[in-house]
Amino acid sequence: MSLDPHGDLVVLLRALVDVESVSGNETALADQVESALQGHEHLEVLRDGDTVIARTHLGRPERVVIAGHLDTVPVAGNLPTSLAGDRVYGRGTCDMKGGVAVMLAVAVAATTPPRDLTWIFYDHEEVEASANSLTRIASERPDLLVGDFAVLMEPTSAKVEGGCQGTLRFTVTTKGKAAHSARAWMGHNAIHDLAEVLAVLRDHEPEQPVVDGLRYHEGLNAVAVTGGIAGNVIPDTATVSVNYRFAPHRSLADAEHYCRSLLPDHDLTFTDGAAGARPGLDVPAAATFVDAVGGEPSAKFGWTDVARFSALGVPAVNFGPGDPSKAHADDEFCPIDELYTCRDALLRWLDRPA
Repeated sequence: MSLDPHGDLVVLLRALVDVESVSGNETALADQVESALQGHEHLEVLRDGDTVIARTHLGRPERVVIAGHLDTVPVAGNLPTSLAGDRVYGRGTCDMKGGVAVMLAVAVAATTPPRDLTWIFYDHEEVEASANSLTRIASERPDLLVGDFAVLMEPTSAKVEGGCQGTLRFTVTTKGKAAHSARAWMGHNAIHDLAEVLAVLRDHEPEQPVVDGLRYHEGLNAVAVTGGIAGNVIPDTATVSVNYRFAPHRSLADAEHYCRSLLPDHDLTFTDGAAGARPGLDVPAAATFVDAVGGEPSAKFGWTDVARFSALGVPAVNFGPGDPSKAHADDEFCPIDELYTCRDALLRWLDRPA
């Protein structure tokens, strides 16, 4: 079934979802998105790998970027889609083909917006950051990401969520001495030595800083423990993996320093990290957007690609249909009413002067 961005939103969403697009397999869906956007005189349509970009060139004083990813996590017996009451079920309905459906519908409908628009339908979001096509485009064609403001159509239950948390992962490894468990006094148990680290994590009081008017909630948690040789051997090595989710007032370097300050007697090995993004609500386009959408903005818990735009100097928010807690769930769904809420909010915003 081809995509009809002029038709019913529910039909469009189901057509998008029923084209399986697990990360690395986005080509068929990117082909259909490209085809659906071509032939509209107000849009220049570009293709970069499995990323499709559509732009207006109306000479407006502002440019806004609206982005959503085409890929999903692996299917878990939840395709094809099903319709139950006021919900569409299926892999990717929430994260984030509901947002993609809204983007397609508005992209073809907004023929003379008061702002120039860049619509980005990108691939490889659900895998490592190096594979994310926004990484490549930011490096090779940063001009395609330029804007005064950006909206990422991540699921937010149709509410504005500003910025995002940063994320940091590190490990702490303790060393002991192996021995037979029947003669434990001849060794030293490395797993037991993790108790001090785990106690710090258990007793840690997460901060809840207010950043640009929005309250974030940090978290510092052990997410994995490894160690042990055999059922009758005192372990000589043990490792705890820790994930720190931090508010966007901290840089990545600040976050690393903070973690080290909590565990000054241990060596921390940092394995992964990404800075967050401040809310980005202090630019005129953002204020107009929030006014058109309505409601009170809140902080985004978790990391999203708004951070990529923030790093390029483009303030960005999250806004899309679907409950974020249902992202990646086997019973993933998108409420039908939120599809229309998001579409109508974008159209209201694009009816207002810049």
